[in-house]
Amino acid sequence: MSDNVQAAQPPEKTGAVGEIVEIVKTVFYALLIALVLRVLLFQPFTIPSASMEPNLYQGDYIIVSKFSYGYSRHSIPFSPPIFPGRVLGKPAERGDVVVFKLPRDGHTDYVKRVIGLPGDRIQMKDGLLFLNGQQVQRQFAGTRSEDTGFGFVRDVANYRETLPGGRTFLTSDFGADGELDNTEVFVVPEGHYFMMGDNRDNSSDSRVPPEAGGVGFVPAENLVGKAQIILLSWKPSASILKPWTWVFDAQPSRFFRVLQ
Repeated sequence: MSDNVQAAQPPEKTGAVGEIVEIVKTVFYALLIALVLRVLLFQPFTIPSASMEPNLYQGDYIIVSKFSYGYSRHSIPFSPPIFPGRVLGKPAERGDVVVFKLPRDGHTDYVKRVIGLPGDRIQMKDGLLFLNGQQVQRQFAGTRSEDTGFGFVRDVANYRETLPGGRTFLTSDFGADGELDNTEVFVVPEGHYFMMGDNRDNSSDSRVPPEAGGVGFVPAENLVGKAQIILLSWKPSASILKPWTWVFDAQPSRFFRVLQ
């Protein structure tokens, strides 16, 4: 009688395959958890421009809470059209700093401040913001220097602006004769928001219509989340390809700064 012989791979090969399978499973679960956290809880963004100075600077790395306004298709990577509107939706509040998808393409991420709620009337007159016929109060808060990116630095006036309800934050102003300093009256449609950059004369926002390359009114569905904190920050000259700039161009004074 002969012994039964079971075909088997060499133990060392079986062990190697098992290790590879475990690594793949670990990576898969890690990516799945990261995706769930990104969709449901928090998402990082980098600030690419000066439109939100003096509160957000180019090179700031911010964290956005995805649950603040509920969830839409824009909460999911690549914005798949799987459902309309918002689930567990909550309205944004006037003064919130919000990341949203640009209405004219539905894909580009923008960050601005909510100034107008549905039904509000917004107008700029001589560089002053009017909300529902009343001038929004502001106080001079000194000057700062801004690099124009064209080889020279200019002084910019800062103002502390206070919205109805008491929300207060800094804005920047180049003067009262800019292209966006005198506008028509904008009436915010139902289900939309009016966004403005804190750097009032250096921001393409809801004051500029989409057909002119601006933002226009932002549908509630396009809100991605509320900007909560500056986690890290580097100067614009920092580069991922230049490791030494990770240290020398870091701006630790801006780390962990809660946004107003």
